[in-house]
Amino acid sequence: MPKTTRTAGAVTRRSGGRADLLLTAALRLGFLALLLAVWTIAARMAPPGLFASPLAVAKAGWAMMAEGRLLPAIAASLTVYVTGFLLAVGFGSLLGIAMGTFRLLGRTLDIYVMALAATPRVAFIPLIIVALGLGLQAKVLIVFLGAVMPVILNAYAGVRAADPELVEMAQATGASRSRILAHVILPGAVPYLVTGARIGATIALINTIVAELYTAISGLGGLLAIYGSRFRMAEYLAVVVVLALIGAIVTEALRLMEKRLLRWRDA
Repeated sequence: MPKTTRTAGAVTRRSGGRADLLLTAALRLGFLALLLAVWTIAARMAPPGLFASPLAVAKAGWAMMAEGRLLPAIAASLTVYVTGFLLAVGFGSLLGIAMGTFRLLGRTLDIYVMALAATPRVAFIPLIIVALGLGLQAKVLIVFLGAVMPVILNAYAGVRAADPELVEMAQATGASRSRILAHVILPGAVPYLVTGARIGATIALINTIVAELYTAISGLGGLLAIYGSRFRMAEYLAVVVVLALIGAIVTEALRLMEKRLLRWRDA
C-alpha cells in the first residue's frame, strides 16, 4: 500500500475517532441532564425528607468534605478496593492463563472455579472474620474473592479461544511454546482479560461496601450505614454518587486501556 494512502487512511480514522468522541460526550451529557431533571422532579414530588434533590445532595457532599468526613472515607475505601482488585487481577490472570495453557490443569480446576464463582461470597465472611479479624486484611480478602472469579474465567476463555491456525503457523516456524504464548495467544486474549477485569472491578466495588458493613464499619460503607440508619438522605445519596463516580472512572479507565492495547489491530 502506498505511503500516501496509508497516511490518508490514518487521518480519516483520527478524524472519525474525534467525531465519535464528541458525539459520545454530547450524548452522555444530554443523558446526564435528563437524569438530573428527572431526579429533581422526583425529589419535588416525594414527601419531605424521603428523597433529596441533586442540589441538596451536592450541598451535603460539599459540607461532608469541608467537615473532613468524606475524603478520609474515600481514602479508606479506595485502599481496600484497589488492593483487593489488583491482587485479584494479578492472581486471576496468572491462574486463568495457566489453566488455558496447560489443558490438564484447566480440566482439573474449571469445575471448582465454576462452583466457587456460583457461591455467594457473603457466605465466606464469617469464616474470614474468624480467621483474620475485622481489619484491613479481612476486607481485602472479601474484595479479592469477589473480583478474582470473573478474571480467572475470562483469562481461561481467552487463552482457549486462540486461533488454532495462527498457533500452527507459529509452530511451523519453530517458535517455542513461550514465544507462541507471548506473541500469539496473549495478544488475542487481551479483550477477554480486560472484560474480566471490568466485571471484577464492579464486583470488587460492591464487595468493598459489603466488607465495610460486615467488618469494622468504616469508609464509604460506614457512611452509608450511618446516614441510612438516620434517614439523612442528602448525605446518603452523596455517598452513593461518589461510589457511582468511582465505578465509572475505573471502568472507563479499563476501556481506554483496552483500546490502547488493541491499537495494533487497526494498524
